[in-house]
Amino acid sequence: MKFPLLLSAICALALMASAFAADPSIETIARSSGTPDIPGLKMVWLAPWGDVEKAHPWANIIVHRTEGPAGSARGGALAQSKNPTRRGVMIWVETDGTVYWAVADNLVPTHTDGGDRNDNKYIDNSKTYHRVNKDTSIGVEFAGNYPDVTRPATDAQVAAWRILVKVLCARYRIPLDHVYAHNWIDFKDARYCEGCALANMAREWGE
Repeated sequence: MKFPLLLSAICALALMASAFAADPSIETIARSSGTPDIPGLKMVWLAPWGDVEKAHPWANIIVHRTEGPAGSARGGALAQSKNPTRRGVMIWVETDGTVYWAVADNLVPTHTDGGDRNDNKYIDNSKTYHRVNKDTSIGVEFAGNYPDVTRPATDAQVAAWRILVKVLCARYRIPLDHVYAHNWIDFKDARYCEGCALANMAREWGE
């Protein structure tokens, strides 16, 4: 290789190394405050992050499906941000993968029916009964399964979820085996298993 080409290659590698060094890890971003840019996520911040040490002591993540049409996540998130403790969740995910962070993480939205499933149909409910509920769990809603409730999450939603679940687990020190589908912890619509595919994905990604 001629010297100018070699020098050029060395400079390029140095720039790449510098860029990687300057790029904060998911862990660093997740533990920060404000409205950080999260690589790979299109995040709409309706409520900024505060000091993570002052956040509610979240121990679980519950995956929901809104049974709303494509485009409904934004409206749900906006309504939630205006009334944070209403029936709903902290985070909403649109079919195009846009993530709406609707509620400050020191507040507790009303979601789940109290973790009242106790039949061990999907998981061992002795560990979840009345323990995995709104007071201990972050709710994440995925829009777009109306009118067909069995419609799966879109590829864009799955791609966003792959990053989002890492962020949530890193920020609140939640292990991936504490990611639950709504149907796993509450008696829900018998027509489909709400959140099950997405919860299973998250757990599998951690294996």
